[in-house]
Amino acid sequence: MKKLLFTAAIAVLGFTSVNAQDEMTTVGGFEEGDVFISGSVGFGNESFGDESTNVFSIAPKAGYFLSDNIAAGLKLGYTSFSGDNDGVDFVDASELAIGVFGRYYFTADDQFSLFTELGVDYISNDDKLADAKSDGFDIAFAPGISYFVSDNFAIEATVGVLGYSTEKADFDGAESRNNFDFGVNFADINFGVVYKFN
Repeated sequence: MKKLLFTAAIAVLGFTSVNAQDEMTTVGGFEEGDVFISGSVGFGNESFGDESTNVFSIAPKAGYFLSDNIAAGLKLGYTSFSGDNDGVDFVDASELAIGVFGRYYFTADDQFSLFTELGVDYISNDDKLADAKSDGFDIAFAPGISYFVSDNFAIEATVGVLGYSTEKADFDGAESRNNFDFGVNFADINFGVVYKFN
């Protein structure tokens, strides 16, 4: 699915680049006081014999430009996992994330800009089949790109590079599980669409 999204994004970028060259105009860009919403929606399915697994995710964000290059905002994420083998469920779980983020855009007023994002999330997991719950925190730093296809709409992508998470099961005596990630994993490329309010 991510390959399909990546291909679609490249096609849109190529089309708009040709149009921009033909019209010799620049569109989009951010400045102090701008408000934007963004987000991504994903669905994946994998089948093997009688076994089928599904993943659905949605992750909206809302941000405000504190200055010409710095934006801050709130984000929400929900992911569900389900799977069955010949009609018998073996996966039924969900994850809810609520957090804040900050971004620095290097050329925010341009049609194309690189940015860095730092986000902090509170995460709650619920495994219904195992009757198990856990919660924790996630801190992640990622670079990204933003490209305006019109005055109000942009396509963006981020790649996870540096992250730390901690999780603890919801029962007495449970110990925290900590995880530290560093590196570029193309499976962690996230694409989204941005709408800027005038």
